[in-house]
Amino acid sequence: MAEQSANEHELAQLIVETLDLQDVDPADIEPEAPLFREGLGLDSIDALELSLAISQQYGVQLRADDKNNKAIFSSLQSLNAHIEQNRPAA
Repeated sequence: MAEQSANEHELAQLIVETLDLQDVDPADIEPEAPLFREGLGLDSIDALELSLAISQQYGVQLRADDKNNKAIFSSLQSLNAHIEQNRPAA
């Protein structure tokens, strides 16, 4: 199992809290594991809730019609990378 970076761990906590995943420890989310279907089992409603939380927390807008969403949301690692690349300067 790959180790989470500090930013990935922070994002994993946001995912667990936002989606109220009571049986999931943020530290147990593998950075490269899928977030949808066989991974955490998230669905499109979860993606919408998560997009709103990411927008509020990080200032990164995730649009429902973005053709790259499948890649962006494919894993904790890819979602974190997208946030880091698109985060507004502090």
